[in-house]
Amino acid sequence: MKTLVTLVLLICVLRHCTAAPFGPSTPKDGCCKSFNSTEIPKRMVKHMAETPSDCVSRAIVITTVCLKKFCIDPNQALAKNHLALFKASPSANGFNVGTCQTKQNKRVKG
Repeated sequence: MKTLVTLVLLICVLRHCTAAPFGPSTPKDGCCKSFNSTEIPKRMVKHMAETPSDCVSRAIVITTVCLKKFCIDPNQALAKNHLALFKASPSANGFNVGTCQTKQNKRVKG
């Protein structure tokens, strides 16, 4: 019985760890099932790309400097503008200049 409980706990921990770096609408096969409405600042955008043409719904996939991925509606004016700027010159347009803030490296004020 202890072995079974240990095995179940191990599976839960591994499942939680492997799912942690992704946003709620992250594509696993390159396609998006839903859109995220979170507005991501340009400085936090590491990469932007459109979903493959064989996907049912089109989307823009944004990867942040923290390696989180989000699916954004490609019909949003801001998303279209950001994608055009990113394709033109990401470094000259303020992309990828932010740093990833994790719980471990945030400073505690006090």
